[in-house]
Amino acid sequence: MNYAQTLEYLYARLPMFQRVGPPAFKKDLSNTRALLEALGHPERKFRAVHIAGTNGKGSVSHMLAALYTARGFRVGLYTSPHFRDFRERVRIGRALIPEGAVVEFVERLRPHIERIRPSFFEITVALAFDHFAREAVDLAVVETGLGGRLDSTNVLRPLLSVITNIGFDHQQFLGDTLPQIAAEKAGIIKPGV
Repeated sequence: MNYAQTLEYLYARLPMFQRVGPPAFKKDLSNTRALLEALGHPERKFRAVHIAGTNGKGSVSHMLAALYTARGFRVGLYTSPHFRDFRERVRIGRALIPEGAVVEFVERLRPHIERIRPSFFEITVALAFDHFAREAVDLAVVETGLGGRLDSTNVLRPLLSVITNIGFDHQQFLGDTLPQIAAEKAGIIKPGV
């Protein structure tokens, strides 16, 4: 596969997230865990800062990554969605993940993708974590996609969990009240962190 074909393959997994209602949101992290197990658990090979919230997650993620980079750390950054280029989701420093790394990852993981049937987001999380581990980042700044507790990124054991402001969003998945939504986002907080 070339890069364009690889993106087509990945984007074919998008409809699962775009559907409206409960089927669009998985109730567990089993697919992400299965992908990461197939990769040898890359999420255990780097330190991370995990960020959740309603608004400002991306801005806070970029600011923290820039601060750590300015202090001399090799920093991975995972955010979503992308604006122009799929590779914006996964960076080290200012460098986007190379096209070749995306192709190689999908080709290597394709048998597992076909068996596990993960969503687009679950695959991109695994891609990011695999890239960060292979490139030996000192730290990864990881933004949640939706909520926190059941978000695919929530397989990390972070050094620090950050929650930005919390408001009414994704109520069909996270709950109807602010305390319910806050509890879902607070799901990224781990004992001892």
